[in-house]
Amino acid sequence: MTTADSAPTTTDSTPPRGKATAGWALLITSVAGFMASLDNLVVTTALPSIRKDLGGALSDLEWTVNAYTLTFAVLLMFGASLGDRFGRRRLFVTGLTIFTAASAAAAMAPGINALIAARAVQGVGAAIMMPLTLTLLTAAIPPERRGAAFGIWGAVNGMAVASGPLIGGTLTEHISWQWIFWLNVPLGILLIPLARLRLAESTAPGARLDGRGTVLISLGLFGIVFGLVNATEHGWTSARVLTGLVAGGLLVLAFVRHGMTARQPMLPMRFFRRRAFSAINAATMLMFVGMFGSIFLLSQFLQTVLGYSPTEAGLRMLPWTGMPMIVAPIAGYLSDRIGGRPVVAAGLALQAIGLAWFAVVVSPDVSYATQLPSLIISGTGMALYFPASTSLGMSSVEPHEQGIASGASNALREVGGALGVALLGSIFAAHGGYATGSTFVDGLVPALWVGASILAVAFLAALALPRRHPSHSTTVTGGAPASLQKVG
Repeated sequence: MTTADSAPTTTDSTPPRGKATAGWALLITSVAGFMASLDNLVVTTALPSIRKDLGGALSDLEWTVNAYTLTFAVLLMFGASLGDRFGRRRLFVTGLTIFTAASAAAAMAPGINALIAARAVQGVGAAIMMPLTLTLLTAAIPPERRGAAFGIWGAVNGMAVASGPLIGGTLTEHISWQWIFWLNVPLGILLIPLARLRLAESTAPGARLDGRGTVLISLGLFGIVFGLVNATEHGWTSARVLTGLVAGGLLVLAFVRHGMTARQPMLPMRFFRRRAFSAINAATMLMFVGMFGSIFLLSQFLQTVLGYSPTEAGLRMLPWTGMPMIVAPIAGYLSDRIGGRPVVAAGLALQAIGLAWFAVVVSPDVSYATQLPSLIISGTGMALYFPASTSLGMSSVEPHEQGIASGASNALREVGGALGVALLGSIFAAHGGYATGSTFVDGLVPALWVGASILAVAFLAALALPRRHPSHSTTVTGGAPASLQKVG
């Protein structure tokens, strides 16, 4: 990732068919973002069918989710760096191509290991593609219209989160689970030529790639997740688990030191000296640990224990995952009126309360009416959180640093999701299992309590945010849009 003292961005103003229009840029980047975000949750309601069809233990199901989220997370900032160095449109198309091809490979996977491998490659493509969507969109949208454009982009990505379990459940039940991956292929084939024709190219001259930082954080996070996933099967004191956790932790510490001393690190640790940046990113990571890990288990509970079909399970998850479509506009309005801090804090508090409520009422024969309040409370909390947290994250840094700040925030979010699935999955497996509905609930309840506790800690992190953030200008010296100057 480039740093603040790197050369300014240069833009090719003559793409193959004329300059990129704001409308085309918004359409292309929003659909690409939808695809990448959808694949975070679309698999959850298909997990019982995948397990039945391809076999595999709980750890294999965890890796089916984490192979994507982990590679996505650790390569996000590196993907943005590649775009700065070799051309953002070019790398966006490359990432989209990899993602589309890997989706086809996942659909044709003959076994669970092949599926996990394809999911990992999907994550690589998404990591290259996703951070460049905002960079390309910012370059194409005039400063005075960016707020509305970012709102639409965010709403589309929120719709992917909301509809993920429902789309996954519907396709799994009425066609097959393979179609949750085939869905990406025609979209990708359509977007690739559109991106080449309608997006302007831009680079950051002098940008350098942080290969050492990428290796350190990739291996470090892999080691930690590997240890968590294997803890139940092999024991917390086994050589396999301890090696993963200790080696992973040491490599993450080495990455932190690298970020403090390297000339152009992918994530400068100086960002974390700012209370606003540290607090909102800590809250974001913890929120995804609790939320993502809980959705991973609850989507299976609805099918495995209560006997709902994949479509029925997806529909019953909508009060949680779909609430952002209703509440997010209100959350954005409140954030503008009273500041993002109380909105984010309220959202995290509601999510913690919702999970705790579910942990209290859940049983092998719990009615949906009994579950519904907890789902609505959790969904309302998530809806309050997302719009305000994005605004807080971007306003916590200078305009020319927003590229790297966005990459860091997205990476920490995905890391939180991977850790959440691994951590709550290990707690579930330590106390229960798939043998009967009662044993599933025995594992689910402590996992939900841990998820609620983590969200409560995220709430405390949000309270550490400054009461008001400075409102950074959307332009920098010379009057060019921030994204067309220097990136992070």
